[in-house]
Amino acid sequence: MVAIFPIEDPNEPCPAAAERALTAVSDARTRMAALNRQRRAMGDPAVGYGIALHRGEFTYGNIGTARRLDFTVIGAAANEASRLEGMCRQLGQRILLSQAFAGSCRQPLRSLGRHRLRGVEGSQELFTLADAGPG
Repeated sequence: MVAIFPIEDPNEPCPAAAERALTAVSDARTRMAALNRQRRAMGDPAVGYGIALHRGEFTYGNIGTARRLDFTVIGAAANEASRLEGMCRQLGQRILLSQAFAGSCRQPLRSLGRHRLRGVEGSQELFTLADAGPG
């Protein structure tokens, strides 16, 4: 799933979009915890998930034909967010934040060190929320 939180004023030190994204993450964590409690009570395995937050420019919209139209996000930032989400399992974290996103939020964060993302030049410091335990 992809969620977009448009930044209205890119010069804001902590854009409202970052706050909205973090609120959505908090809501998702709460709902996943409730779902997994229900699943365990029924003897079913928990559902795993990974959430990646990144800040960057991209293009989005409907792409396709009249027979098959898909909403999608394209661009380097979209690719980087996807690669970041793919690192959740590798790093044992449910929530990862890029260096670009971390620089625009006030929430307490915990550094996970520098990592290379597949298909992204160089390495970058990755973060998780300070209150987020391992995945």
